[in-house]
Amino acid sequence: MSTSPLWELEPHTVGKHLILKAYLDAWLPILGMTQGRILFIDGFSGPGKYIGGEPGSPLIALQSFRNHTANTRIGEVLFYFIDDNPSRVKHLKALIPKAVPNLPPNCKYEIIQGKFDQEMSSALDELEKQKTSMAPAFVMIDPFGVSGTPMDVISRILSVPKCEVYISFMYSSINRFRQTPEFESHLDKLFGCRDWRDGNNLPSEERKDSFYSLYKQQLKYAGAKQVIYFELYKGNRLIYAIFFATQSLKGCDEMKKAIWKIIPEGNYKFKGSNAEAGQLSFELQHNFQPLQDLLVSTYRLKGWVSVDEIESFLKTDQTIYHSGHLKSYALKPMELNGLLEIKESTRRRKRTYPTGTMLRFI
Repeated sequence: MSTSPLWELEPHTVGKHLILKAYLDAWLPILGMTQGRILFIDGFSGPGKYIGGEPGSPLIALQSFRNHTANTRIGEVLFYFIDDNPSRVKHLKALIPKAVPNLPPNCKYEIIQGKFDQEMSSALDELEKQKTSMAPAFVMIDPFGVSGTPMDVISRILSVPKCEVYISFMYSSINRFRQTPEFESHLDKLFGCRDWRDGNNLPSEERKDSFYSLYKQQLKYAGAKQVIYFELYKGNRLIYAIFFATQSLKGCDEMKKAIWKIIPEGNYKFKGSNAEAGQLSFELQHNFQPLQDLLVSTYRLKGWVSVDEIESFLKTDQTIYHSGHLKSYALKPMELNGLLEIKESTRRRKRTYPTGTMLRFI
């Protein structure tokens, strides 16, 4: 029996890491250039790499910062890697100096052996005693099961301004053990309530949607203003979903951009929040008719609206689309097809939509 702390990289994990990297490339300068200090917290860091040599989340995060073109203009970035397994912690401590040498002076990291919920709670308790607050943080919560990620801890994180969470919602484990009595207390803590039982006996797809909706609701009660998620599969079998929760409209928009960038490359699904939810496939990425239909149904009866209002809507968790889709893939083709009326006094050139442009869907 192998005693190695490493394991094989699964295809679904690749998707999670690709989106993480794409988002960090945007997050680091957005917050790092406006805040004196920002944090990246990896709550279940693992040993740092896989059997095949592929980088794990700690290396991905550190390399994202080291290789970022703006890293010299970013304030201090502190990376915290937490894991409760001594062999994984030992491996990560030996790995980082060799795998990510020459880190910039504004980058520091700490590797902590302990349980995520306990370490996080202790750190937040200490900050409260000092009457201070945690710096803006991106917190990655990627457990092996459903224990150790209670909603009350996530709520404390989301109560801090400019803090975000990137959570692996282990649906396969939840679905498998949901009717096991000794498992119930773990799910009560995970959801922060007992309401998950209401979906326990629903048909498979309805049950999944019920659990997702409840978890999203609880994240919003915990302090998130925007919550989106995408699913990761092994073949045709759903393994887990990633939930991203943030207080920031900009953060939600940037995460959707990261997801749209990666989704067509693998067996992943990105779901929205409302009726337009569904698989985001390569075909959909090149067919923006659903976006145009969404804008008509949302704004047709409102008369004149500003492009700024519509752009803000696309940044929210109410749609799978992001703000970068609006002008080229919706407004311009709709105007060309006579489906959009523009107040010409609010713009200087045809088929452009600068801030303040007023428009009406026909």
